[in-house]
Amino acid sequence: MRMRATLGVLTGALALSALAVPAAQADEGRGDTTISTVVVNGGKPVVVGATAKKTITVSFTVKDGSGVDWAQAILYHGATIDSSDSGAIANGSDGRATCTKVNATTSTCKSTFDLTPRSNLINSVAGGWKVWAVARGKDSDYVQKDNAKTFQVQRLSKLTANAAPEPVKKGKTITVTGKLTRANWDAATYSGYASQPVKLQFRKKSATTYTTVKTIKTNSAGNLSTTVKATVDGYFRYSFAGTSTTPAVNAAGDFIDVK
Repeated sequence: MRMRATLGVLTGALALSALAVPAAQADEGRGDTTISTVVVNGGKPVVVGATAKKTITVSFTVKDGSGVDWAQAILYHGATIDSSDSGAIANGSDGRATCTKVNATTSTCKSTFDLTPRSNLINSVAGGWKVWAVARGKDSDYVQKDNAKTFQVQRLSKLTANAAPEPVKKGKTITVTGKLTRANWDAATYSGYASQPVKLQFRKKSATTYTTVKTIKTNSAGNLSTTVKATVDGYFRYSFAGTSTTPAVNAAGDFIDVK
């Protein structure tokens, strides 16, 4: 499995950083160097599909009274970077961030990272990730943060809805079926998301907002099915609120013509 190779690279990146600052198991530093304003993926969860690589940007501010020499960030999943089970080093030859001078003491630093299914992404590492960061001033002051920022890496979700029969007489029963799936990074496909609460919602033809009719759960294959009475023309959809590992998603509304 390529995961082992990825973690080997991650370990190598840590060794690279250790050449410039002392190795540490947690936050440490020397002097007045600071790291702040860490932003991952524009502040949004990182949502990755079943096969395609996702490239994200991490930015942060570094300050040091003597000026900023260099900085580096590493992404990882786990309690600590030393016990991590997956991670990503920054794109580029040395893994270091590109730092742009703001003034004599401050720089804005940025790196891009690749998150790839079946490489550094497997199903078990969906959820909370962390940013490890280190920076050094021109006077050799430095700061290292084991958890400079937390962020979510999620498996892309998809949701469908189909109301039938159509057209239908007023007062007759409508069956609304659908399916909730999410990216399966292990298998490079989309798989049903089992036992998840999903809302059935309805919007009248003349309305602009949906109202929840009932909440049901997906079966073991992610399938949905329930019945309602036909009342007026409108749109039925399913709505999933999301979890820590899977983003929220709404199905496209399916129109019902009530005679």
